[in-house]
Amino acid sequence: MIHVGLTGWGDHPSLYNENTVANKKLIDYSKHFPIVELDSTFYAIQSKKVMDKWTEETPANFQFVVKAYQGITGHQRGKIPYDSEEEMFSLFKLSLTSFVEAGKLAMVLVQFPPWFDCKKENVDRIRYVHEQLQPLPIAVEFRNQTWYSPAYREKTLNFLKSLHVIHVVCDEPQVGDGSVPLVPIATDQKVLLRLHGRNDKGWVNTMGDSKAWRKVRYLYDYNEKELESMSEIVKHLEKQAEEVFVIFNNNSGQHAAKNAKQFAGLLNIEYGQPLTKQMDLFEGDQ
Repeated sequence: MIHVGLTGWGDHPSLYNENTVANKKLIDYSKHFPIVELDSTFYAIQSKKVMDKWTEETPANFQFVVKAYQGITGHQRGKIPYDSEEEMFSLFKLSLTSFVEAGKLAMVLVQFPPWFDCKKENVDRIRYVHEQLQPLPIAVEFRNQTWYSPAYREKTLNFLKSLHVIHVVCDEPQVGDGSVPLVPIATDQKVLLRLHGRNDKGWVNTMGDSKAWRKVRYLYDYNEKELESMSEIVKHLEKQAEEVFVIFNNNSGQHAAKNAKQFAGLLNIEYGQPLTKQMDLFEGDQ
């Protein structure tokens, strides 16, 4: 089965009704796509109240790809705002309770930073993160190409397989060590493909201004030929895994929604109609 969606639901104007307010955008979004990547969890562990709300206002068959908190991935510099790593992991897992109970957690996306290269201490870190997040489904995304070097590529993939960790396949600019090649290999019964665009000039932050850089890093509009090529990649992945999750992250110029719908069309997947809503057991005739 193939699932197509976008990163976030708050910045895709073509998907909303004319009068939709900010806190209702997820409802509109879920009428167009069956999955979404949740990134706010990277910046802060969310409250149960917020996560419960997102669970309740989405269809029964809707799923979230939840990005792991930055203290887990090593992006956060300095001391984490918790008494211990154990507390951090515990609170993060607790925040996902409603997703898990509703069957809406597709996976936890553990995206390691560009400086997380292939060496023993980082292999051990992956083992530790995997152990702490059990029994949740874990997906690992690398941002350092050493994991796919000729010397380590097969070992990297076999390592992920041994842990039953989901491999994150990336389409992104090939610019320096902080880029990874597209490696269309599934290591578990789920696989995640993230499309970051191909903006070579914007991929690396040469401006020193993080906010300005993020506005251009994912600025890319996939053309039809590129989308056709990616659809063949997905068909290849579908032969290896039971479920293929595809996330378009090229939204600096708001191209993601358009590209995702084009892509779904190439695969003869129809989105755009409301999905099956959860029934309220206490809801009577109005």
